[in-house]
Amino acid sequence: MLEEAKIRTQALQARMKDEGIQKAVFTDESSIAYLAGFWGYLGIEFGRPTMLVVDADDAPVVITPLMESEMVGAMTWVEDVRTWEDMGQRTWGRALAGALGDKPDAIYIERNTIPAIVRNHLDDTYPGVPLKDISATLGAMRTVKSPFEITVMKEAGQIAGAMMAAAHQSLAEGAPEYESALAVIEAGSRKAATFLTAKGWDRFVSPMIHNLQILQSGTDASMVHRRASVKAYEKFDPVYFCFCNMAQFKQYKLGFDRMFHIGEVKDKDREVQQAAIDAQQAAIAAIRPGVIAEDVAAAANAVYRERGFETGYRTGRSIGVAYLEAPELKAGDKTVLRAGMTFAVDGGISVDGVTAGRIGDSIVVTETGFDYITDYPREILLSKG
Repeated sequence: MLEEAKIRTQALQARMKDEGIQKAVFTDESSIAYLAGFWGYLGIEFGRPTMLVVDADDAPVVITPLMESEMVGAMTWVEDVRTWEDMGQRTWGRALAGALGDKPDAIYIERNTIPAIVRNHLDDTYPGVPLKDISATLGAMRTVKSPFEITVMKEAGQIAGAMMAAAHQSLAEGAPEYESALAVIEAGSRKAATFLTAKGWDRFVSPMIHNLQILQSGTDASMVHRRASVKAYEKFDPVYFCFCNMAQFKQYKLGFDRMFHIGEVKDKDREVQQAAIDAQQAAIAAIRPGVIAEDVAAAANAVYRERGFETGYRTGRSIGVAYLEAPELKAGDKTVLRAGMTFAVDGGISVDGVTAGRIGDSIVVTETGFDYITDYPREILLSKG
């Protein structure tokens, strides 16, 4: 992982030289993980920034709180790790100034994700110095995944498969939603542990599956992002599991969704769910190198229209170290698909207050088409209990 991160940073520096970019400050956790190979417990949500400063010509600099520095130093390949403290003169602002120098001609930032506390500091400390956006430069690098990254994502896919199997097994009339969430966490954590050792960089990667389970059942199934509750499953309930903020491994994040039905499935629920499955499968069937991103979405949208349902905002999104990367499978995105791109591809229909149909998988574009990263039956699924 660290050698891969070092190679990426060197590639970024070469791009920076080509584009006339001298100094860049990265604050987004996914970008720091991608380039420096580490992530930490404390982040900007505590008002305690960790930053990576990349110079086109010099070695990169990590700036992190003192209490995080031992772990960060052990996790990253970056040798220059500078620390700061909450009290006294050793502030993060001073550490950042030391990395940027007195008079940078311009400072490149991730404009849409930079925390306000850091943006405000740069505005106040460097008046007149333009703040420019480097997001597109790094984003272009992250569009096509390396074989190493695809291997990690396929491991994440196996973890996600274990999670979905446990979710399916947990379903029974009278069982509460939260028990399904606990089953998912246990199964995913145990599977993730099989890919890890207690040595080297691996020892900093926790197998524990976390984040609140997105799960809704019955007439709440149309709500899309409700969390698991104490509600008990009832016969005929549609039950929706979304793992998009849980199916991740070594910072690589997948999209993975399935809809189940308790005992039996009602005709309307079957109609809606089958339409979602067929739309997703139409989109996936269109994926191959050379296809335009919006044409994949168009294949799904044609199915929705044919079945009498409204189309959604998008059919898919790029995935990687961030939940949402570029490009997207939606109308207006003219990106040409290339081998090595990875997407979450969804089928989704909501009938507010009544029911829903949902399915989602992660795939990688290959030289001849695509491979699934996630795998579970793509059909009407009934509870086993």
